[in-house]
Amino acid sequence: MPILTVLLGVAADDALATAVADELLDITVDTLHKRRDLTAVALQFVPPGQWFIGGQAGAPTAFVEIRISAGSNRPEEIAAFVAAGHRALDARLGLHAVSYVQVQEVPAAHWGWGGRTQAARAAAAC
Repeated sequence: MPILTVLLGVAADDALATAVADELLDITVDTLHKRRDLTAVALQFVPPGQWFIGGQAGAPTAFVEIRISAGSNRPEEIAAFVAAGHRALDARLGLHAVSYVQVQEVPAAHWGWGGRTQAARAAAAC
């Protein structure tokens, strides 16, 4: 039940939002082996004139953060997600080098969905 938070430093575009969300969902399924039907994407556009790198605004940039349960993926899977996410966005947007893909591993007892923690779900499955 991962959630991706995506900020894109480009002009708002609904078609682009859909394409990016779909591509990041595919990458999440392919590299982290998460269920697509339980993965959410929250995407926002930041006007290019409001995203600054080194005091300069205007370059296409991105920040992608995914939250997953701690220990649910191996380091090489996480590295593959970071690389594939950056590669996909760079191919689509021509990103500034200072763009980010980040994986947050959250303890299973600290989050969940549908009112149940991931730890409770795991305990019930045993």
